[in-house]
Amino acid sequence: MCMVIFAPLFAIFAFATCGGYSGGLRLSVDCVNKTDSNLSIDIAFAYPFRLHQVTFEVPTCEGKEREKLALIGDSSSSAEFFVTVAVFAFLYSLAATVVYIFFQNKYRENNRGPLIDFIVTVVFSFLWLVGSSAWAKGLSDVKVATDPKEVLLLMTACKQSSNKCMAVHSPVMSSLNTSVVFGFLNFILWAGNIWFVFKETGWHSSGQRYLSDPMEKHSSSYNQGGYNQDSYGSGGGYSQQASLGPSSDEFGQQPGGPASFTNQI
Repeated sequence: MCMVIFAPLFAIFAFATCGGYSGGLRLSVDCVNKTDSNLSIDIAFAYPFRLHQVTFEVPTCEGKEREKLALIGDSSSSAEFFVTVAVFAFLYSLAATVVYIFFQNKYRENNRGPLIDFIVTVVFSFLWLVGSSAWAKGLSDVKVATDPKEVLLLMTACKQSSNKCMAVHSPVMSSLNTSVVFGFLNFILWAGNIWFVFKETGWHSSGQRYLSDPMEKHSSSYNQGGYNQDSYGSGGGYSQQASLGPSSDEFGQQPGGPASFTNQI
């Protein structure tokens, strides 16, 4: 039930916080010649974070000449893979929810439904782990590439101590951090559901039967051995008493010997 409730919700948070992101930073370059300065250089970037395609112009502090630069890096592959996994996990969770609620009888008719559910759950658990790890590394690269201090190092004007370069504001990455957190939460949720789905398959029931059969055979053989031992003990006792009977009779006939000898005398 927890899987049905939280899986679609966690998937929505994962791809919404990553796929819907757009941010930017603002820099300022104060040249010695104030007319060449630019105190508001806006650099905007967004999903899928092809940063090498984000270009911007900055002053060179050498007259009206401008320098065209671009950010460094490309994290589109990890970001798009993460969002793709989240979207397909959301769609499958919705489909599974409909099946669990409205088609529970058909789901349990044979082993095919639980078996498919088990395989898909294992696959999505693996994809969530890989996608979240890759996107966490990609996000780290995005943070480095959009760090104002790193961007200022790309500007020719900022390499001259006479010019003053500074960051007006940095990009806000809180939603991207949230996407990574929800990515690993999805992995924990799907991985934890593997055992519950496995119990619905025929593999689990056959394993239970395999374990129960040897135990039943062992208990039956033990009971049979106890019964034979008891019967053997009772038989042994009976034969022992039978063997002792004649000896007691023979012992009882010994006084008859002297009596007959006296009569003869």
